[in-house]
This record gives sequence, C-alpha cells and structure tokens, in this order.
Amino acid sequence: MIKHVGTNTIDTQRLVLRRFKYSDDEAMLKYWISDEKIQSLYSEPVYTTKEEVKELLDKYIGSYEKDDYYRWAIIKKSSSECIGQIAYFLVDSRNNFAEIEYCIGSHFQCKGFATEATKAVIEYGFNQMNLHKVQICTKTINAPSRRVIEKCGLTYEGTLRDYFYMNGEYVGRLYFSILRSEFDVKYKK
Repeated sequence: MIKHVGTNTIDTQRLVLRRFKYSDDEAMLKYWISDEKIQSLYSEPVYTTKEEVKELLDKYIGSYEKDDYYRWAIIKKSSSECIGQIAYFLVDSRNNFAEIEYCIGSHFQCKGFATEATKAVIEYGFNQMNLHKVQICTKTINAPSRRVIEKCGLTYEGTLRDYFYMNGEYVGRLYFSILRSEFDVKYKK
C-alpha cells in the first residue's frame, strides 16, 4: 500500500527538489513556463505574465497541505534558481503506482539535470511512498525525454499511436515503467 508522505525536500548532487515558492515566479518565466516548445511537449499551457504564474503557484502551493500531492520545483544549487519542475501528477493508491511528469528549461537540457531529478523522484516513490510501479509517458517526438527515461532504467511498455494532435499532425504516446523489484536491482548496485 502507498504511504502518502507529501512533497518533502530531496537533495541531489547538483539540485534541490523542494516545494514551489512564490519567489520562483521570475525564474519559471525566464527558463521554462513561457517557452511554447517546452510546455507543449508535456501538454501544458504557456504562461507569459507574473499574474498567470501566481495563479498556478496558488494551485501548487495550496495543494501542499494534502499528503497525497507531489510536485517539486527543480532548483539548481549553484544559482538557487528554479530551472524546471517534476511531479507525481497521477497517483493511483488503489493499484500502488504513480506517473511522473517533468520539464527542464531548454538552457539546462542535455546536461543531466532531468535525469538527476527523475532518478531522485523515482527513489522517493519506492523508498518513501512504498510504490509498486513508477511510470513515465512521453511523446514520440520528444527524443531528449526518451533518453532521460532510458538513463533512469525504465522499461518500454508500448505506444498508443496517434494519441495527441499537435501542429496539424498526430503524435504517439510512449509508455515506460519500472517495478519495485527492478528498482531494487538497478538502483542498489
């Protein structure tokens, strides 16, 4: 059974994953939340004003009072800035699994930050929440996300063809997962 523990701070080599704060708004706008390409790759709207970001932060911050809510700001230690976000946006308590979503500002991509954050959240899911399975989905057109998923040791499960309609064409949705038994082997080396 899932043990709901809420969004607690996770410390990694180069990152701090913590609850969002209202002071994250400028970095969010600067690095990722106003970037149409980044937002469309994980099916989120573009935010262009501080007022819009504040409304989103109201939602995030207000949800932290629930112990089954898991959303982290990805903070780069060297600059203390919010360079992205990661969450268990789908938590299925009945079936003991959760699905991760993440985004990293384009300036910070292909530098291992998404992989570092994702591995930490996977570990949190198994070690703190007692999950049986963690899954991540990505669009067929998102090759960098696929590399992150593969580096984190997830197994490809299948593709839902023509799942999204984007920019006049259909795009598939790829499913990946890791089970607790696989995590125990891959992450305990």
